[in-house]
Amino acid sequence: MTQNKHTDDQTALRERQGKGARYDSPAAPAHELMLARRGTAYFARLLNGIKDDDLDVASLIPGWTRRHVVAYIAYQARQLALMIEAVHDGSPVPVFDTQTMSKLIEDGATLPARALRNLFDHAEVHLNVVWRDLSADNWAAAIMLDGTQVWIRETPWIRARAVWVHAVDLASEGSFLDFPSSLLDALLNDLGKTAPFEKHSLERKGNDCWIIRPDREHEPIFAHPADAARWLSGRGARRLTGLPRNDATFEIPLWPPIFAASA
Repeated sequence: MTQNKHTDDQTALRERQGKGARYDSPAAPAHELMLARRGTAYFARLLNGIKDDDLDVASLIPGWTRRHVVAYIAYQARQLALMIEAVHDGSPVPVFDTQTMSKLIEDGATLPARALRNLFDHAEVHLNVVWRDLSADNWAAAIMLDGTQVWIRETPWIRARAVWVHAVDLASEGSFLDFPSSLLDALLNDLGKTAPFEKHSLERKGNDCWIIRPDREHEPIFAHPADAARWLSGRGARRLTGLPRNDATFEIPLWPPIFAASA
C-alpha cells in the first residue's frame, strides 16, 4: 500500500471518529487495519443474523459447527491482543501453541450462545484497543505466532483475511462477492504463493478477471476475482470458465490454515 493510501484512510477514520478520539499511530498499516475492522463488522453482522439454535449448524469447515468458527475468530483476536499488548507493555509475550488454541476453540464452542457472542464482542474490542495504543516502535516489533516470526504490522492483515474468509465459513449469507476489491487482490496474491499453486500462474487481466494457468496439460481458467478467491481458498468452484471436471489437480484444501500465521 502506498503512503498516500495510508494517509487517506487515516484521515477518513479521524473524520468519522470526531474530536477527542484516540487514533492509530501514523506508523500503523492504515489500509490493513481498515480491512480488518470492516471485516470484523461484516462477520458481526452475519453472526447477528444467525439465531442461537442455528449456531449448532455445520460450517464450511469440515468437523466444525458455526460455534467453532465464532470461537476461533474470538480466540484469534484474544491471542493477538495479549501478545501485542505484552510487547507494548514490555512484558513477557505469552505463547499460544496449536494444542492450547484447539482446546480453547473446543471449549468455546460449548459456551451458551450469549456467552459465545459476548466472547466475540469483547475480544474484538480488546484487539482494537491494543492496536490503537501501539507506538511506531511497537508496530516495527515482531512476535512469534504459531512458531513463525511475524511483524506486528502484519497482524491486521492476518486478522483481515481471517474475519472475511471465515465469515463465509459461517455458511449463512456471506459471500466473496461482498469483499472489497483490494482485499480480493491481496488474497489472490497470497494464494499465488501457497504450496498448491507454486507451480501455477495467477494473472490479473483487468479489474474483473483473473487467469489461472495450472500447467501445460490444462487450459487456462478464467474467473471473476471473487470466484477465483473462493475457489482457490478451497470453498468451491462457481462461475469458472475452463475448469476441468473430476480432475485431482484441482482438489484444493481450505485456506488460510486455521493455526498458520502465514501461508
